[in-house]
Parts: sequence; structure tokens; C-alpha cells
Amino acid sequence: MNYPYMPKSTALWLIENTALSFEQIAEFCGMHELEVKAIADSEKHKIQGLDPIINGQLTRENIAECEADENAKLVLIDSIVAKQKEQNKKGVGYTPKLHRQNRLGGILWIIRNYAELTDGQIARLMRSTNPTVASVRNKTHKSYSNINIASPIVLGLVSESALQEAVAKARRKTGAGG
Repeated sequence: MNYPYMPKSTALWLIENTALSFEQIAEFCGMHELEVKAIADSEKHKIQGLDPIINGQLTRENIAECEADENAKLVLIDSIVAKQKEQNKKGVGYTPKLHRQNRLGGILWIIRNYAELTDGQIARLMRSTNPTVASVRNKTHKSYSNINIASPIVLGLVSESALQEAVAKARRKTGAGG
């Protein structure tokens, strides 16, 4: 399911500027109905409303249709859905604190399993730096003896599609050059 950018801000704007039900807003924003009700009941908002029409996420016609029919659903505009799918293909964008310590293990796992990848490619995949990757590859990193090797895909540090894309690119380069 695709949701609007900044869902709480979008929900606030929809609450303040439309006659949509909490259920419709909650479903569109990917929130629980009680969260939407809490936003509506709050007198002081820590967030600012975000107009989904100006952002190109909704049309006025869709909002009017949903205001008239409580069973109708708000629909995110196709171009936004396409952009979100494209962003999802790029890989994981945020590394939770819990898994950041595992980044070195993920780098070492990639080095051992895909030796054809360059330090730069690994650094981009793992959101690290070339010197860090090089020091892990050369076994000179200060924490090398404490690294727990684990698949970065399983840990959620990189998407499988992004890794396979990088490997295919590296293999094309080495195949073309050799």
C-alpha cells in the first residue's frame, strides 16, 4: 500500500479542510483511526498541515467524491505511486540504530561473497566510506577482530535487488574488460 509523504501533516490538513471521515483519512494516510481522532482533538499541533492537492498527491475531485460518499476511498495520484516504487527499488534508505553496529559485518560478508565488487560499490551499497571498506578488506580496521559476519540483506542494511544490480554491473565490467 502506498501512503502520502508526511502522513500526519497530510491528515491534519484533511481534518481541518475537508469533511472526510476519520476512517477515510486514516486509510489514506496509513494510520489508525484513533491516531487521526487524536490529531483532530489536539488543540496545539506540533505539526503543520500539508496540502496534498498542492503537493500533487490528491485531486480536488477525489476529495469531493469522498466527501459525498463515505464508502469512497482517497486515491494517491499515480505519479506519486510510481516515484515511491522507484525509491523502493533503490534499496533500504534508513539503517536502524540496532543494525548500525552490524554494518562492518555486512561489508565483510559482501567482500567474502562478492569479491568482484569495488570498494566504492560496496561503500555506496552499505552507506559507508571507501576507507572503511578498504580497511575491512585489508583486515586493518580497528574493530576487525570484533566483526560479526552477517548478511546485510537479512539485517535490512541493503536490498537484495540493489546488491544483485551492483554485482551484475561489476560482472559486466570485468567481463567486458577481460
